[in-house]
Amino acid sequence: MFVEKYSFKPYRIQRYGEYYRFITHGFIHADFSHLLFNMLTLYFVKDATEGIFSPFFILFYFLALIASALPDYFINKNNPYYDSIGASGAVAASLFALVLFDPWGMVYIYFIIPVYFILLAIFYIGYSYYMGKNGRDNIGHRAHLTGAIFGIIATILYRPESIQIFIQSLLNPPFLR
Repeated sequence: MFVEKYSFKPYRIQRYGEYYRFITHGFIHADFSHLLFNMLTLYFVKDATEGIFSPFFILFYFLALIASALPDYFINKNNPYYDSIGASGAVAASLFALVLFDPWGMVYIYFIIPVYFILLAIFYIGYSYYMGKNGRDNIGHRAHLTGAIFGIIATILYRPESIQIFIQSLLNPPFLR
């Protein structure tokens, strides 16, 4: 079966050297809504993220896909039953690369509820951390968290001026102008 052959299985990577799984899992999704959510998010942030990492956006994306899977690899490399699918870690990296450039930008949850990007980022990181440690909901929270952190670190390394832009933006929130 296709999903079985290409999903992220740390045990098979460790035991049989199937390193391609670090990439291929990002092209398989559990269902249409999983795919739709990831691709819609990527669609809305791709132009800005591509601008940040131009001309290396594709490299950034694939590195994010690999980096977001690393914690689960090390935790589950001896677990023959663990597997995961989806591009959520790389999508989270793309999304979080933007928080450094526009922390007060507005994000609309479910296309309706406006939330400042920085508040969503803080909540998302806290929630992903908590659920990664305590959740049993079959969602790759560690990959989300690692992807988000990778997106921030990669942005700082590639565009060091992002730190100053972030600090200046934080000190000038739109509601105080």
